[in-house]
Amino acid sequence: RGLNRGLGFSEEDRAENIRRIAEVARILLDAGAIVIVAVISPTRGMRRAAREIVGERDFVEVFVRCPLEVCRGRDVKGLYAHAASGRVAQFTGVTAPYEEPESPAVVIDTSSTPVETSIGILLEQVRLRGEER
Repeated sequence: RGLNRGLGFSEEDRAENIRRIAEVARILLDAGAIVIVAVISPTRGMRRAAREIVGERDFVEVFVRCPLEVCRGRDVKGLYAHAASGRVAQFTGVTAPYEEPESPAVVIDTSSTPVETSIGILLEQVRLRGEER
């Protein structure tokens, strides 16, 4: 509604979305905040650009892995069905490509890792980063 108003699902719009989010994250980091960003970033190039904006020291790439079949089963909005039928264009992993990260700092497979455990893994990363500062 605000920061990313006017953006669609084209590759260019997705890249701009990631860029804007990374810029806001950098501002918040500079203000001393702990920032966790949950965003679909479908290409390695988009993630590389975000890392450059945020900074190597503060950027921790977390790959939340989940097989497509499990995502479809969890889809309460019906977006995967809409994408499969062509009603939703450029849907990441279905009608638009997704490039898995090559070397993420953390991998969480949500098809086998309970939510509470996943949260614990993320909080441990925050704690470790705080100790490094």
